[in-house]
Amino acid sequence: MAGEPQADCLFCKIVSGDVPATVVRESETVVAFRDINPQAPTHILVIPRVHYPDAASLAAAEPAVAADLLREAGEIAGEEKIDGSGYRIVFNTGSGAGQTVFHAHAHLLGGRGMQWPPG
Repeated sequence: MAGEPQADCLFCKIVSGDVPATVVRESETVVAFRDINPQAPTHILVIPRVHYPDAASLAAAEPAVAADLLREAGEIAGEEKIDGSGYRIVFNTGSGAGQTVFHAHAHLLGGRGMQWPPG
């Protein structure tokens, strides 16, 4: 059921503490941790504590949590000192877009120049 922890979800296991991660920030609604395969000097995943398969389903069901996720990403950018030079927040949706864990999450990327268009 959407919103409920999923036994086979890696990110649900990180939220519960069953899988270790380098957590940089936690709130009542989100957990943020360093990506194990960073694509930039700063690469942090910001995930909701509730399980939804992608950002659109999270926003439709729990818009306040989606807003918290974005606010926390911005605050982390400040803590990581990438807010002045610029950063990117990316939501991949579906396997064709590169989503490999089907638990809504944002990639916070910074610390290097970002090209446009991405991909």
